[in-house]
Amino acid sequence: MPQPVITVVGPTATGKSGLSLRLAEALGGEIVNADSMQLYRGMDIGTAKLTPAQRAGVPHHLLDIWEVTEAASVSEYQRLARAVIGEVSGRGRIPILVGGSGLYIRAAIDKLEFPGTDPLLRDGLEAELADLGAAALHARLARADPAAAAAILPGNGRRIVRALEVIELSGRPFSATLPGYESLYPAVQIGLRLPRDELDRRIADRVSQMWQAGFVAEVRALASRGLGAGRTASRALGYAQVLRFLAGEWPEEQAAAETVRATRRFARRQEAWFRRDPRISWLAADDPAVADRALVVLKQSGLLAR
Repeated sequence: MPQPVITVVGPTATGKSGLSLRLAEALGGEIVNADSMQLYRGMDIGTAKLTPAQRAGVPHHLLDIWEVTEAASVSEYQRLARAVIGEVSGRGRIPILVGGSGLYIRAAIDKLEFPGTDPLLRDGLEAELADLGAAALHARLARADPAAAAAILPGNGRRIVRALEVIELSGRPFSATLPGYESLYPAVQIGLRLPRDELDRRIADRVSQMWQAGFVAEVRALASRGLGAGRTASRALGYAQVLRFLAGEWPEEQAAAETVRATRRFARRQEAWFRRDPRISWLAADDPAVADRALVVLKQSGLLAR
């Protein structure tokens, strides 16, 4: 029987990293990062990236592979993730994809194809975004591809630009790039969820801990390496807010409060994204026996060889 691929998904602050470590130790697995911001070198505190000591000897893949000045590429991630999945499975180990970036999870395990990019076209759309604002480009997207516009928030300029770029390059709706839920691999997906008030509390606690751990100093150091010019990294949760504090636009207290608010909004979007996938088995993240329950789900799937 081929090794299955396990995914651990859900909103931020639900304990995905901790559960993945317990599953890896129990099953002989290796972790494959599927958090789009943990791909960046030096973005550690703000992404809750596990330190080498916290990884407890479990191999982790696809961490710290991009500089903060590089734009994220889901198609490049797809290529890298599938290569790692093949390599880990080939050694008889179980790949465990972990993260809250839903598109990256689907890119790794599902039958998705992503059109390439055109730097000139992308730069033109980015310039329009800066000049006209996200709402104007979202209205254009709604005329070209209503389904895509319904799935992308009007303020998410990066995704709006990408959708318009794909439409221009391929001549097809952007929504057509996300077909039905069909995996390339034998896969089992575990989702973690929490009541809304508990999730909000955890997010506020996490942001407070980030500040105590030296998050502002981390962002300041990354700014000296070009973070502000990074098309993707500069917009990451917390990093964008601290950059505004460092630029003198906000007081530090406002940067922290805005980070909490933005993270809560992001968690709602994560919930909505993953809720649409019928393959995910949902577990209560605050259940003390969540790891045992996850192992039961995995064993009941019939995909585990052992």
